[in-house]
Amino acid sequence: MKFYIETLGCKVNTYESNVMSEELKREGFLEVSEAEADVCILNSCTVTNGSDSKSRKVIRSMRRNNPHAIIAVVGCYSQIEKEKLLDLGVQIVIGNKGKSKIGTFIKEYVKTKQPIVYIEDLRHTDFETMKLNNFNRTRAFVKIQDGCNNFCSFCIIPYARGNVRSKNPRDVMDEVKQLIKEGHHEIVLTGIHTGHYGSELKDYHFIDLLTDLVEVEGLERLRISSIELNEITDEVIKLMGKKPILVDHMHIPLQSGCDKILKSMNRKYDMEYFKKRIQKIRKVRPNISITTDVIVGFPGETEEDFEETLRNIEELKFSKIHVFPYSRRKGTKADQMENQIKEEVKKERVHRLMELSKKLEIAYMEQFLNQEVEMIPEVIKEGYLIGHTGNYLLVKAKGNREELHKNKKVTIKEINYPYCLAE
Repeated sequence: MKFYIETLGCKVNTYESNVMSEELKREGFLEVSEAEADVCILNSCTVTNGSDSKSRKVIRSMRRNNPHAIIAVVGCYSQIEKEKLLDLGVQIVIGNKGKSKIGTFIKEYVKTKQPIVYIEDLRHTDFETMKLNNFNRTRAFVKIQDGCNNFCSFCIIPYARGNVRSKNPRDVMDEVKQLIKEGHHEIVLTGIHTGHYGSELKDYHFIDLLTDLVEVEGLERLRISSIELNEITDEVIKLMGKKPILVDHMHIPLQSGCDKILKSMNRKYDMEYFKKRIQKIRKVRPNISITTDVIVGFPGETEEDFEETLRNIEELKFSKIHVFPYSRRKGTKADQMENQIKEEVKKERVHRLMELSKKLEIAYMEQFLNQEVEMIPEVIKEGYLIGHTGNYLLVKAKGNREELHKNKKVTIKEINYPYCLAE
């Protein structure tokens, strides 16, 4: 049989779609375009009302473009809205547990022609072990954790992804060692709430995993995809000070730079705590790149609140900001809050914060002018090698195809945003 997969949402979804693709190919399925497929699979997202709408739009498009195909929808939207999917004529509905068994479900449907719904109660389940190896020999993602227990007021993910659960440490180590053996230079640890890894394990936590991984022979870079500030413990900071294999980059979501809004979001810190922890990190890593996420236009955010966010972000000197206008999500506390912000105000605030982000990003890049850095070229375009440094500078330097995926020392000569031009 022939299959097609479309993915919406986060890096974890991308990882899991690639796992499904590998599993199906091992079972003899062939990956093709949407129009040629016997089975069209959507790995869905439900983070906002807009995400739900996009999932439904993709399903209708699949049905229109390939009316004879079996439609399977998996992931977050399935977990929350299985009845709506059945009403849309979806034949296979799988939540956030069971994606690795997609081939079995497809074969069962072909045999019985009966709709299949597989939705587990994610409040009481274990980690679904997945393993992936279709990377480009530069950077490989390893999913170590699933679920979230934070219940921020704007977020549906704890309901869609369930409780925090962790991959067996031995499985993580085996997967990392195999990826290194096959030529990968960098490992990126990813999950829904990565820093909560091990919180349900006995006597083994995130710091223990990091401590073990930095000693793996042949690993050149270890990166954390995203981590909450209160999970960067003193032990993690101490390890960063001793082990340069942990890259000079961390993505730490802020969400708002205003204490009033942080409290309304049900975030677990205030700005004083956030600033002190960042100072502590920079004490052991003075040149670290710290990137962040910020939501603008959260219910009740006044112009004064937003300006407070701008001031605090400038003071913190993030090297890049991922900016999101607040989007209502049915089923969350924030959806029911008063003083919802007008869309035109959100757009204007997004624009202002994006301008600040670019200013801070260029200022961070300029610190490395005329300095030697190490990059790993990921692609080559028009005679230029393009890749990232450990601190996630996007570097462009003349080279040839034989130099791809090999650690190279270059000197940054010019900033041509978004690139650092190097020799």
